[in-house]
Amino acid sequence: MPTDVIMPQMGESIVEGTITKWLKKPGDRIQRDEPLFEISTDKVDAEIPAPASGVLQEIKVGEGSTVQVNTVVGTIAADGEGQAQASAAKTAPAKAAPAVPARPTPSAKSQPAETKEPPAPAPRPATPAIPGDLVPMTQMRKIIAQRMIESRRTSAHVHCMFEVDLSRIVALRNKHKASFEQRHSVRLTFMPFFVRAAIIGLQQFPIVNASMENENIRYHRYINVGIAVALDWGLIVPVLKNAGDLNFLGLQRGITDLGERARSKKLKPEDVEGSTFTVTNPGQFGAVFGLPIINQPNAAIMGVGGITKTPLVVTDRDGNDSIAIRSVVHLTLGYDHRVIDGAVADQFMAFVKKTLENWGEDVG
Repeated sequence: MPTDVIMPQMGESIVEGTITKWLKKPGDRIQRDEPLFEISTDKVDAEIPAPASGVLQEIKVGEGSTVQVNTVVGTIAADGEGQAQASAAKTAPAKAAPAVPARPTPSAKSQPAETKEPPAPAPRPATPAIPGDLVPMTQMRKIIAQRMIESRRTSAHVHCMFEVDLSRIVALRNKHKASFEQRHSVRLTFMPFFVRAAIIGLQQFPIVNASMENENIRYHRYINVGIAVALDWGLIVPVLKNAGDLNFLGLQRGITDLGERARSKKLKPEDVEGSTFTVTNPGQFGAVFGLPIINQPNAAIMGVGGITKTPLVVTDRDGNDSIAIRSVVHLTLGYDHRVIDGAVADQFMAFVKKTLENWGEDVG
């Protein structure tokens, strides 16, 4: 008997998914757990493994089609079984599934909120778009667009920016990065320094780690840091859970793991849920600073600019001023003024700045 390939349920609140790409074609041999097709939901993009070994006999749902979970999207014939059907299916065009009715999509503000989501078109052309082309938005692009607009409509966005002398940390990283990777089999990056400084600041100013629920403010008992990851096909914010309980090495391992799984489409829905504060890094592409949009339902998001060498006025212990070349980064905080006052936001960022400039923790 052929094995049915079904649209999996990637989380309790997910009721449908969009097939963005088939990685095999009818007639191809496949091993159990080998990636078979890619899907996009309102939470994650993911590769779905084959449920059995054999030959892909039929593709029932074509790329770009949105179907309910547990829908049969293809069949796999066992070795030596159904070869004629597989050969015939190989030459037949994939059948597009009938469009499912528009279904509620969790809003940026809260999971229960409902918005009308039409079936997604094909994700993107096989070749780069040419100027003048009209290209359908991918499912992920539509979700990003929806959530960014909803966040701007929901929160009273205000931003502040702080200049931070990162020379001590740059020197520390240069000194230890080779031995760190050798000991722990993970690269030493700058991100855990920023995340750790933010965590210490959130512990001192818990309102920045809060969220708004109707006319109430929820003070979270835990610190779950969302780490924005830029992908070739969009942006996603996996979450480092209970980050306040992790040491420096734990933060680096967690950040690296989330980034790698995001880029290889191995994230699960629970990996992108429950953030209480977000860190994004536009500086990795050369931006001096950014003014990021708040990741709902968070009350704040910290943007990390690029690290550059800059001439600064430096004051020694005796009060003498001189000009020195220093490694500088510009940090911005986007915050919801309904929840966080400007004075508190500035105090939080001043604390983060002081923590970074006077770094004294062991990097592990």
